[in-house]
Amino acid sequence: MKFGECSSLEAVGCILAHRTKLPGRTLKKGHVLTFEDCAELTEHGISQVVVAREEDGDVGEDLAATRFGQAAKGPHVSEDTAFTGRTNLYADENGVLVIDQRAVTAANRIAPAITLATLPNFSKVARDRMVATAKIISFAVPEEQLKYAEDAIRGAVSVSPFRSSKIGLVATELPHLKPTTMDKTRRVLEDRLRPSGSIVVNEKRVPHTASAVAGAMDQLIKDDADFLILFGASAVVDRQDVLPAALDLAGGEVKHLGMPVDPGNLLMLGDLGGVPVLGAPGCARSPKENGFDWVLDRLLAGLEVKPDDITAMGVGGLLMEIGTRPQPREKKRRDTEQRIGAIVLGAGKSSRMGGPNKLLAQLDGKALIRHAAEAALGAGLTQSVLVTGHLAEEVGEAVSDLDVSIAHNPDFADGMAGSIRTGMNALVPDLDAVIVLLGDMPRIDSGILRKLVDAYRESDSNLIVTATAEGKRGNPVLWDRRFFDDLKSLSGDIGARHIIAENPGFVSEVEIGPAARLDLDTPQALKDAGGTLPHDVS
Repeated sequence: MKFGECSSLEAVGCILAHRTKLPGRTLKKGHVLTFEDCAELTEHGISQVVVAREEDGDVGEDLAATRFGQAAKGPHVSEDTAFTGRTNLYADENGVLVIDQRAVTAANRIAPAITLATLPNFSKVARDRMVATAKIISFAVPEEQLKYAEDAIRGAVSVSPFRSSKIGLVATELPHLKPTTMDKTRRVLEDRLRPSGSIVVNEKRVPHTASAVAGAMDQLIKDDADFLILFGASAVVDRQDVLPAALDLAGGEVKHLGMPVDPGNLLMLGDLGGVPVLGAPGCARSPKENGFDWVLDRLLAGLEVKPDDITAMGVGGLLMEIGTRPQPREKKRRDTEQRIGAIVLGAGKSSRMGGPNKLLAQLDGKALIRHAAEAALGAGLTQSVLVTGHLAEEVGEAVSDLDVSIAHNPDFADGMAGSIRTGMNALVPDLDAVIVLLGDMPRIDSGILRKLVDAYRESDSNLIVTATAEGKRGNPVLWDRRFFDDLKSLSGDIGARHIIAENPGFVSEVEIGPAARLDLDTPQALKDAGGTLPHDVS
């Protein structure tokens, strides 16, 4: 390919290298110039243009990207249509991304203009997630170089689908460990297992001794469990500690103890008669990503995990420093196909209200929570989920005649994050986006929610859409599916503000006025809005 400046009159059939404005229209980069284009350029005083000319043996950028992407594609991966020299690859199944790193590196070194970028190897991916992008940087590349790259990259990007496993859970007990903590640990584990379709078939709570744990593992395998997960009441700190000693006693093998991932250091990997055994670190009681996830996901996807695999996890293993990195080039479905849901948060204890549950307070003849539920239903969304917690039965009764799904958060006292997780896990699996709205903001109506949806549809880069009041961000917030995993991993009572802060380039703001920041948290705020407290429920 030849590249450079030439006379506009001699540029017919050439590829325009830079966007060029003409009166009434714009010629885009990559446009193949026609005789009429060149005449108009000359007429308006543009006598020289920078162009590319394909030579014999050159392959155009879109065809080259298509061929390179198709060559890279392995099992359970599909590609989209090439555009501007780019083809994206997507996961066809929920599972773990497997990259042949040597092949990708070798292909990327053949020619600077032929490139493939991927998500990190062994990333957990959902169906339809973009996992790689093949980009041809120049307008064309030589056929010979492309063939070498195709051969080098062949089948380098694949997805190992999750397999549904029957999990046997062993949890040890000590006086300091509350049963409620153990209950929550199981719920967090079940959330982790959900993408793979795996379930906990039985749980054994036993004393924190090697013999008790060994007996429990033996019984779970007899009960048809094909994967064992052990949660110790205290952390494993030595090869002779309770969990590894129990695996020895049961006749199993401790394959590896410890890992260079933080959080997640105190993990145990083992095997008992061909059944995988994972000793969970204490951090696995939290939904936040940790080293336990990295090993669990691979095993659930049918991938072998060896000690060398674990010891190689140190680079990138400081997980507390990992920020959210969505894929900005991933395309949304067209407007008519987009499926958007809503989560109404109605689980809080209304502590600032001084006793009564504010969500049952009356305003304009109906409960606050009903205002929020009706707003979601009136916006024409695919699904609406109400998350309950405090006084769940009464809150649910206030909307019992509405077409909303109820999801109860038994850990509502822990803060908003648990309610968001509960709502996310109640959504149907194929949504493109979700709007999270608070149950105590009655001036948020269907029209406002539709404005958020319209802003989301305006641009592929509008992945987070937040309502504002005089420029100050408030609620509700719309989230693209690329943030669903992050929302499912929240903890505490800070919500998802930090995700917005970490992704300024993907945030769109919609000014809606005072409604974005009006939440009726106190008796005075409710009175000022014209509402009345419920007196029969507290």
